[in-house]
Amino acid sequence: MSKLKIAIQKSGRLYEESLQLLKDCGIFVNNGKDQLKVSVDNFPMEIMYLRNSDIPQYLEDGVVDVAIVGENLLVEKQKNIQIIQKLGFSKCRVSLAVPKDIETDDLTYFQGKKIATSYPNTLTAFLEKKGIASDIHVISGSVEIAPNIGLADGICDIVSSGSTLFKNGLRETVTLLKSEAVLAQNPQLLDEKAAVLDKFLFRIRAVLKAKNSKYILMNVPNEKIQKVADVLPVLKSPTVIPLAEEGWSSIHSVIDEERFWDVIDELKDNGAQDILIIPIDKMVI
Repeated sequence: MSKLKIAIQKSGRLYEESLQLLKDCGIFVNNGKDQLKVSVDNFPMEIMYLRNSDIPQYLEDGVVDVAIVGENLLVEKQKNIQIIQKLGFSKCRVSLAVPKDIETDDLTYFQGKKIATSYPNTLTAFLEKKGIASDIHVISGSVEIAPNIGLADGICDIVSSGSTLFKNGLRETVTLLKSEAVLAQNPQLLDEKAAVLDKFLFRIRAVLKAKNSKYILMNVPNEKIQKVADVLPVLKSPTVIPLAEEGWSSIHSVIDEERFWDVIDELKDNGAQDILIIPIDKMVI
């Protein structure tokens, strides 16, 4: 079976979380951080560790088949690359920010102003769409310092927690793009590797589904089983097990993490008691 070549960032937060995803998918990598290319023993895959900014070009050129990369980078590089799965980690925003003493959040503040950025393509497209004409200064790093040294009136950069902006006397005003890590694919992927990619995607989706779900057990009076079951929409049907105490049953099911507390409140209102919540390692549906 042909090996699927996957690129991941060779350092930083995306590196750590990418390796964790592979581990959760049962794909174990020995070391590799100081190597550019590593083979996997228990899955037909070869890992290439690359600079983040180089990954889109390697994908488009077919040097690698798939990559774990930030969506924001793909938008900026404007390559012919297909996103096949959002991964839910390394979430951030590409945003405009201004010195904290600027009171307005209105985009018109940037009309005729200088903006420092490492995302000129993303910023240019956004400003053109909004009818704002600005002077864009391209900087490869430490964008947040530009207003403090008089180089720009504001910046456009990635924002996660916002702490870096705060430390440099800036505040976020307008969000251009919301981003997260994604699995991206070379559009010319060979058919012989498509089967390997399908297996990999199957594992990823099982892991992601588990992370977004919780296994729930509860005791319910028999006359309220249907009402409680109606609150549990995730699986086809909850499991109902009679208890030793007559008139009571134990119900087992799965609930979405996003609706967790709302569902718990509804279950309690409909008679559920002794509710237990258990994490799910993998979820195959």
